Amino acid sequence: MKFSRTVETPVWESGTTNVLKGERGILGVEEVRWVDADRVTETICQLKTDPKRPFPMLFDLTAIDESERRHRPEGETHRFTVQYHLFSPQRGESLLVKVAVPDGATGIESISNIYKNANYYEREVFDMFGVSFHGHPNMRRILMPDWWTGHPLRKDHPNRATEMPPLVITEEDLKEFDGWEQLSSGDSYIRTRNEAGEELLILNLGPNHPGTHGVLRVVLTLNGEYMEDVYPVIGYHHRGAEKMAERQTWHTYIPYTDRVDYLAGTYNELPYVLACEQLAGIRVPERATVMRVLLGEIYRICNHLVWFGTFGHDVGAMTPVFYSFRERENLFKIIEMITGGRMHPNFLRIGGCSMDLPPGWQEPIRLFLKDFDKNLLEYEQLLLGNPILKSRTVGVGVMSGDECVEWGVTGPNLRASGVQFDLRKVKPYCGYEGFEFEIPYETGGDCYSRAVVRHREMKQSARIIEQCLRLMPEGEVMSRDNRYAFPPRKAETMMDIEALINHFLAVGWGLDLPVGESVAMVEQPKGIAGYYAVSDGRTSPYRLRIRTPSFAAIQTLPALCRGHLLSDLLAVIGAMDYVLADIDR
Repeated sequence: MKFSRTVETPVWESGTTNVLKGERGILGVEEVRWVDADRVTETICQLKTDPKRPFPMLFDLTAIDESERRHRPEGETHRFTVQYHLFSPQRGESLLVKVAVPDGATGIESISNIYKNANYYEREVFDMFGVSFHGHPNMRRILMPDWWTGHPLRKDHPNRATEMPPLVITEEDLKEFDGWEQLSSGDSYIRTRNEAGEELLILNLGPNHPGTHGVLRVVLTLNGEYMEDVYPVIGYHHRGAEKMAERQTWHTYIPYTDRVDYLAGTYNELPYVLACEQLAGIRVPERATVMRVLLGEIYRICNHLVWFGTFGHDVGAMTPVFYSFRERENLFKIIEMITGGRMHPNFLRIGGCSMDLPPGWQEPIRLFLKDFDKNLLEYEQLLLGNPILKSRTVGVGVMSGDECVEWGVTGPNLRASGVQFDLRKVKPYCGYEGFEFEIPYETGGDCYSRAVVRHREMKQSARIIEQCLRLMPEGEVMSRDNRYAFPPRKAETMMDIEALINHFLAVGWGLDLPVGESVAMVEQPKGIAGYYAVSDGRTSPYRLRIRTPSFAAIQTLPALCRGHLLSDLLAVIGAMDYVLADIDR
């Protein structure tokens, strides 16, 4: 499958910057629909299978606590809004379905029988807000421990630990699972015996295990060496990134985004600042836009280099990590030269970039690109052509393109299953439509295909970086809209009283972005990430939702592993490229 379409610039209401044409619109979304709670499953099912305009992917599912929100439409009194972000990869089109949970209701109907990946999303809404979903196969907490009191994303839940009493954990609290039969892994339950009555071995892998790529616990049932069931247990890395946004100003939250997928660098910051810029109606200077592309593609290569080395290690090859970290260190020197940071650059700003490119920035990049094609060939010969790696990965963890879409899997994992979809092509942002690059894809849908796609993507990213070198325009790197952006140069604050006042207000008090809602989606190294920002006119986000590619992808682990050998588990985890901070946030 190959997706492509012509992209048109959205038309805004005259005199406004925060509402699309149409009632109660949301920036970055083509359509918004409000649906009655008793018609949720019917409506969602119709939208998914509509023959003329289907939305085959559930991109995200979350909620908002409306209890402290200002500027609400007259007559709205409900406390919780549940919203479903439906997406069509073929058209690059989004539709947001909003449902007002009636006051006094215990919840609404589950759609986990319509979209498979709704399972984890509905559990997250229950965990964070206390809204339950009737008919869900395993309605229990997913990020917080079972003994936690309260629902963290409610407005009445404390934001800081200093606002809470000292944490005391009892012996009863430590009994995390009340019987294995309560553990759900999608559409089945972990059992101590299989259908033939044979006793199964229950094995814990992690949460402290180098092969799980973070603090991930995997509960397995084994029949000999074969996995009969797999249940990922997440939440060990949950830091409340969305809750923390509600106590930070719009600008001071930028460093927190770096820590979500700590391998993606500025590609964490990009969807956040894009969502804020949509709200504020800011036009980013062209030079800053190309700089964002340049740094984003450098970090894409960095991500894939880490993946290359660790994936080789997961399947038993010790050498690749030494090769890949050699190139990664060279890229980090370039990143440090430009941003002053390495993994957490804190470089993008609402309205542009924090500083201009340093003198002589081109030469180190040219030196890196000069040998990179040769290094990629070396990687291919070292790992991808290795018969042992092929025997460990070909035909392992197979997933079709339709299954990827059903689970909400995007990025290299989707393209490895034959779907030639890349958001940079279908729904371009940051001027990607002006760059020449190809979309690598494979049709095998297995662990080896995922490895091949990521290897080829590094070559395409190097191609984009080379174009940034040639096409980098002159000019400012920060918007001149002083209502929402910092002065382009700090020196201006020492000479211009208006610049000083604006800078003082932005830093000391914070920006108050216009009232509205905004969604921004980007093609991160691991897949599509989205930031959903809600402003009620204050200096902090009223609600900030972070949709990460890894949270959707982790749900596929049981389906990918059932029937495979235990040794295949680490190959599957490595090939899917999970990062637990990206899952838990």
